[in-house]
Amino acid sequence: MDGKSGLAAGAVLDVRGLSYSIGGRRLFHGLDLEVGPGESVVVMGPSGSGKSTLLSCVLGLLRPDAGTVSVAGTELTLLKGRALARHRRRSIGMVFQFGELLPELSPGDNVALAALLSGVPRRQAYQAAHELLTELGVPPVDRADRLSGGERQRAAVARALVNAPELLLADEPTGALDETTRDRVADLLFAQPRARGCGLLVVTHDLRIAERADRVMRFRDGVLVADTAAGGAL
Repeated sequence: MDGKSGLAAGAVLDVRGLSYSIGGRRLFHGLDLEVGPGESVVVMGPSGSGKSTLLSCVLGLLRPDAGTVSVAGTELTLLKGRALARHRRRSIGMVFQFGELLPELSPGDNVALAALLSGVPRRQAYQAAHELLTELGVPPVDRADRLSGGERQRAAVARALVNAPELLLADEPTGALDETTRDRVADLLFAQPRARGCGLLVVTHDLRIAERADRVMRFRDGVLVADTAAGGAL
């Protein structure tokens, strides 16, 4: 079942009135967030403020107590099971802090696998993987665990992009990298919205990463407020 929400005009992510509690602690209450195509948004906050929990709600991995989450025009809170998994695979790409590649597989296999799981024919999946990995500068090694930290993250970005998602998510994507590698990966990641027309939502505690974003939001009392001291468009 697909459900259409009252999606903000042009938004690829529309979060409305989100509330979520865990262990008797309220993380969000009436939280709103929008990300448009070609736009990058960073969410900041201290550890435990709910940054990763917000991403889990956007991915449909957690059900909010109240509110709606819509991605690419479809309200995730109305989807279950296979319909939810299918929409997530087709519409959302995810970059994790440590890449989360399968170490025994090649970078090409890791990237192509994401496409194969979405029903893309094998030849097309591997062609797309090869093109993305070449574009992002990932060397053709036979095992992902032979990549450097920065190369692994570039491969993780390729995997997130292989299905041409409308929304790209990243959870502390440079947290495990040295300063030089961090800057290169961050530059690559924040170039994707304009290059591909997708929306980008990044959660991080690193202000140097946040400064690349079009908008920066911070958690305050369970909602998100604009940070006028950071962000490229602020």
